[in-house]
Amino acid sequence: MAQVFLNRRTAGRTLADALLHLAGPETVVLGLPRGGLPVADEVARLLKAPLDIVLVRKIGMPGNPELALGAIAGPDGKNRFINAELARLSGIGAASIEAQAAPQRAELERRSKLWGAGLPQGALKGKQVILVDDGIATGATMQVAIAAVRADHPIRVVVATPVAAPDAAERITQLADEMVCLVKPAAFSAVGRHYENFPQLADDDVRTILTAARARLAPSKPMP
Repeated sequence: MAQVFLNRRTAGRTLADALLHLAGPETVVLGLPRGGLPVADEVARLLKAPLDIVLVRKIGMPGNPELALGAIAGPDGKNRFINAELARLSGIGAASIEAQAAPQRAELERRSKLWGAGLPQGALKGKQVILVDDGIATGATMQVAIAAVRADHPIRVVVATPVAAPDAAERITQLADEMVCLVKPAAFSAVGRHYENFPQLADDDVRTILTAARARLAPSKPMP
């Protein structure tokens, strides 16, 4: 039977233990919101690294939004990955893809304004970036997240997740400099099946985590 984690926080602590070799002043942890952020927060805590998010959204198939046709990333959604083979087999053209992507692009803009998230251009140059999600099913969102991060010229991109579908993990391994995954169940069906508690996170949850993470690394004021 495949491993089941109590919740995202406990999964994050277990994952963090497997990432201790990456601790260092050049390391930055980026969570994929919303679900990846509590996992990433635990990793950042143990590694004593800065935490932020990478803005990325899945593009769902028409009529089946849970199936990833592709994904977009960045505050304006300019970074895009499309599963060309899936689009071809489904007969989906460019106009239909854009129709599916448009609301996701609007959501990225909304999130960017709401969370004050997203590091300035050049902030990842020379850094070792750890991209964290609570699980990887198709790999579409993680693929575009990797592409978006690489555009900022980090020295290394590591993908870390508690659970992933084996085929998706194989694809991501080819794109990242390193991939750390705790569980790759052969009978993978959905990320949530590997958590006892898997609630949806709200916008306020993301903002609370980011605010606390930034406060942890803020310089302390000297006593009067």
